[in-house]
Amino acid sequence: MKIVYFSGNGNTKHCAKEFSKLTGNESVFSIEDEGAIQAIKKSDFFCFAYPVHFSNIPFIVRDFINNNSKVFRGKKVFLIATMGLFSGDGTGCSARLFKKYGAEILGGVHLKMPDVIGDVGLLKKSPQENKNIIKNTEEKIRKTADLINSKKYPQEGLHFYNHIAGLFGQRLWFLREAKKHRKNLRTDVEKCTGCALCEKQCPTKSIRIENGKAVLIGNNCTICYRCVNSCPHKALTIIGKRMLEQCLFKNY
Repeated sequence: MKIVYFSGNGNTKHCAKEFSKLTGNESVFSIEDEGAIQAIKKSDFFCFAYPVHFSNIPFIVRDFINNNSKVFRGKKVFLIATMGLFSGDGTGCSARLFKKYGAEILGGVHLKMPDVIGDVGLLKKSPQENKNIIKNTEEKIRKTADLINSKKYPQEGLHFYNHIAGLFGQRLWFLREAKKHRKNLRTDVEKCTGCALCEKQCPTKSIRIENGKAVLIGNNCTICYRCVNSCPHKALTIIGKRMLEQCLFKNY
């Protein structure tokens, strides 16, 4: 079994690697790696992990599945969705796409992790609270890995009532907001030094340094917050107007 993931700020990467250790799988691939699709092609069964963005799958994850649709026919998939608060059907969002392309969904699990929206204070927790969240999730990962090893698969987020909760609880409202925020990257020109770290790290190549400052280009921003949380000068924001906390997993 291979494990393939997308992680903007390290939360989902950590969960994927924990699952890897506990299920005896050494092969972990980011969808940003060229080897991810080849790994899926060579495996009958893979785990697919991603964060929930605005009660939905990230744009980059949706595009990865759609652009490689022929690869998934006949594959068995276990889904892992990480989130800061609530998603309803976080795993269900990708499950419906995978099923459309001929994959069999064995199960799914929802994992709560620290919030990553660094310029909004609503979901912010203390460092100790975040450490407790991670500790509790690691215990859930251990229990889930035991089930997977026994070929028993949780079904979190995959039922019809989860779909209704996700759709009407958040997603219908968030859909327009998410599309709007794809165009919202703001640069504090007084803080930005043009170091180009954001340009190098952006998973969708949506940032360019022009005239010594970071600017958003194109319409492919996936709102992962990697640039905001990684900027050494705290010069970038998306939803809020000022940086409150850089929410990278390594900080916890």
